[in-house]
Amino acid sequence: MNVQLKELFDIIGERKTIDYSITADKLSEYGGYSFASPVAVTGEIENRAGVVTLRFKTVFTMDHTCDRCLKEFSREYVYDFEHTLVRSVQSDRDDYVVCENNTLDLDELAISDLLLQLPTKILCRDGCKGLCYVCGQDLNEGKCNCS
Repeated sequence: MNVQLKELFDIIGERKTIDYSITADKLSEYGGYSFASPVAVTGEIENRAGVVTLRFKTVFTMDHTCDRCLKEFSREYVYDFEHTLVRSVQSDRDDYVVCENNTLDLDELAISDLLLQLPTKILCRDGCKGLCYVCGQDLNEGKCNCS
């Protein structure tokens, strides 16, 4: 979803509400991730004292395979994000989101934000014991006879 920001940059006190979903066909472009639901994006863009701030929340469900025991499961994620939006930037700082031509590709920003938040090790639960490295027994279901 492209958001036009000219009025938000030009008018102090201007606000724009965000409430939409990123569909499965857009999410399929990001291989290696199995989204079980669309990504719901809600939030607001606000010009407060000349500073344009984007605050949004993403809610989505992903299908995973546990990195320790190889069981398949689904998990819901909820992440909150905040960015300062600018038309241009004079330095190499990456604190700001540059919106060339007063346009923001919110899909791209939201997806990159949420992918960076995902844990690197995906476990079905915190105390997952995994598989025996000798016989392959799921140690969550009981002990094996290996020494």
